[in-house]
Amino acid sequence: MEFRDLMERQAFGVCSYVGDKIGIAASRVRIYFIYLSFVTLGSSFLLYLFAWFWMNIRQQLRKGSPIQWD
Repeated sequence: MEFRDLMERQAFGVCSYVGDKIGIAASRVRIYFIYLSFVTLGSSFLLYLFAWFWMNIRQQLRKGSPIQWD
């Protein structure tokens, strides 16, 4: 698996998840994150990282596998 494939699946998964929950296209969510980053001087990036982290933790808890903090 390439680094690019991993990043696309993990990083863009946040926008897809948010778009599915809200009912809009993931590409529009990505555009909103970009615009919001310019307006708020990058603080929406922290929100994006928190959402990505939370989704990974939730996925691990659902699988029942132990979380590794390496």
